[in-house]
Amino acid sequence: MACARVEINEVGPRDGLQIEPVFVPTDEKVRLVDALSACGFARIEVTSFTSPKAIPALADAEAVLQRVARAPGTRYTALVPNVRGLERALASGVDEVNLVMSASETHNRANLRMTREQSAGHLLAIIEAARVPCNVSISTAFGCPFEGEVDAFEVQRLVGVFAAAGARGITLCDTTGMAYPTQVAGLCAAVLQAHPGLALTLHTHNTRGMALANVFAAWQVGVRRFDAAAGGLGGCPYAPGASGNVNTEELVHLFDSMRVPCGVDLARLLDCVAMLPALVRRDLALPLLQAGHRLRRHAAPAWTDTHFAA
Repeated sequence: MACARVEINEVGPRDGLQIEPVFVPTDEKVRLVDALSACGFARIEVTSFTSPKAIPALADAEAVLQRVARAPGTRYTALVPNVRGLERALASGVDEVNLVMSASETHNRANLRMTREQSAGHLLAIIEAARVPCNVSISTAFGCPFEGEVDAFEVQRLVGVFAAAGARGITLCDTTGMAYPTQVAGLCAAVLQAHPGLALTLHTHNTRGMALANVFAAWQVGVRRFDAAAGGLGGCPYAPGASGNVNTEELVHLFDSMRVPCGVDLARLLDCVAMLPALVRRDLALPLLQAGHRLRRHAAPAWTDTHFAA
């Protein structure tokens, strides 16, 4: 029996590059997105229309989104924090917008400088004003580095608020890598049951080495959309020790090994991954780039009879 196709959203150009200490030039950002576009992703999150003062690494948001070569079948998304950001994104030709707030009050104040109530108000205003599909990402859905456990029922309540307002999709974010598989399966299953028509995405970080296990747990209960960043770029500035997003190449390799179609060309993706160290000007841990696909073949040793001499 054929497995249902999964969609992989490449978030590296936004979520990955936004915290890099070295500014990546606009031309290089465009080159990266264009290379990723050739891989077959369902979505690429290109940039963020936040204030350049808040995220100087993405101060060239308009230029990047306007210059990328659009590939058929790929939707180009951007994060927007408010209605002004929405207007900038729409003027630049965005296909979808991603909105974000935290399930945790403390993390929301640290990350967005607002209460959760204020953030929800901003997001509802964006959904009302948007002329493109909106996805709401709920950060710290599986745990908060400041508050610890996050109430799953509160996460479900937030999902209901935004679904009722017209959000096309919801992303449950393991922002700081605190999630574990049974927790992920339980919350994802509950959301899917309560909102069967909602596009549910899982966003994972590999801080504690459980990202792929959490992806597999979500897939088993019916989640078919996943965020990832090429090379595992990214992280959370408000979580000490937090590492980057789940590696896109490892996610694609997982589904490819399970014969689950995702539409992403792994060989082309690995070519993109090979670009990253020079792009961000630092070394990256890229085990799949080094090892290759699990069925990669190597030349056998040149054995001779002398090896078997007694």
